[in-house]
Amino acid sequence: MSDRGYRRPRPLSPLREHLRDTFWFAPTMGFVCVFVLWLVATELDDALVRLLQREEAYDELGELIAFSQDAKTIVTTISSAMMTFIGVVFSISLVAVQMASGQLTPRVVRIFVRSRISKLTLTVFLATFLFSLLVLSSYESESDPRRVVSVPLVQSLLILVMLGLSLLLFVVYVSATLRLMQVGPVVDRIARDSLRVLGRMPRGPRGEDGPGPETARVMHEGRAGVLRDVNTARLVRAARRQDVVLRLLPRIGDFVVPGTPVLAVHGGPVPPPHRLRYTVSVSVERTLHQDLAFGLRQLADIALRALSTSVNDPTTAVQCLDRIVQFLAAVAHLPLGAVHHRDRDGRVRLVQDGPEWDDLVDLAFEEIRWCVAGSPQVSRRLMAGLDDLLLLVPEDRKKSLVRHRALLVQTVERTVPVTADREFALLPDRQGIG
Repeated sequence: MSDRGYRRPRPLSPLREHLRDTFWFAPTMGFVCVFVLWLVATELDDALVRLLQREEAYDELGELIAFSQDAKTIVTTISSAMMTFIGVVFSISLVAVQMASGQLTPRVVRIFVRSRISKLTLTVFLATFLFSLLVLSSYESESDPRRVVSVPLVQSLLILVMLGLSLLLFVVYVSATLRLMQVGPVVDRIARDSLRVLGRMPRGPRGEDGPGPETARVMHEGRAGVLRDVNTARLVRAARRQDVVLRLLPRIGDFVVPGTPVLAVHGGPVPPPHRLRYTVSVSVERTLHQDLAFGLRQLADIALRALSTSVNDPTTAVQCLDRIVQFLAAVAHLPLGAVHHRDRDGRVRLVQDGPEWDDLVDLAFEEIRWCVAGSPQVSRRLMAGLDDLLLLVPEDRKKSLVRHRALLVQTVERTVPVTADREFALLPDRQGIG
């Protein structure tokens, strides 16, 4: 397999994804932008006052002072009510997210954390509150047009615009939060995020020569946790400068502890520690940034909870199987496994192991297949999904699908005593029971 389709990693890609997993960055940038906007608006207001005073247009300036004083009441109301409004809205939203995580899986909380509309709404709400305080500080007690220095006219108009934007975002935010409580939009979001990760991942070439004899290993010295992602661009640069090949030992999503090896060095000594700093990111939970299998893990978790005796919601499991089949169909013809990252000269500098086709199929179907007993809706959808994939995948990838199909038949035959019921439960149906 050639390296056609390989994409060089973006240097800031891990940083961008880490910031998306935070809830403080967007409001902080909003505060900075609001302060700059207030300074600009203040300068415009001061320039307008100076212009009218030079033109001796005191009547017009007096009207502006009267208008700004009337607007002060609105600004004061906005300032006093905005924080209360923010607390009530986000308290309700957090309750909704807690209900969604209890109904589906705790992993769906990351959808709320990474939601652009959630961060934009919080940012605009807080920015409106901060801007209202800054505008109130601009008001003067002086009302004589000849001696006034500043009239917050532009600032008052901007706070009204921000209030309108806040109300509009409130409606959009409530709609998005309500969608988070529905099964269909959640599994669709997981599937779309997984396909987006698949589109960003380099197409790792196969049939490459080995990286050569191993000469050293680099141990993990940070905290224990899940390997969230690696800065591939930085690792490629470090390997190129040292003229070695690095091999990532754990997979993305593996749990690593201090003292365990994370990198194998081939062809030379270990790169200096400062070049390997900030190349491996460990967190408390997995993310979809570089983890190809995490989307399947979330869909399988939702399906397993739906099939539990306490929930007993096979329709939700069928919806998850729809998206699982969609994802496997998307990767059916793509090269999987080890990815070889190259430097600008085309030489392999980093080898990163990834899930094989059989690994993805086992993750998608193994646990769900164990829970289909007594749920003909799920077994019929699972049978239809396996049959569809058998028509799509190349010949060398059919073995694992055939194995799961045979095991599904055995599971139903073992748990369903009546022949007619077994035949019904094994009849392929894309709707489960349409």
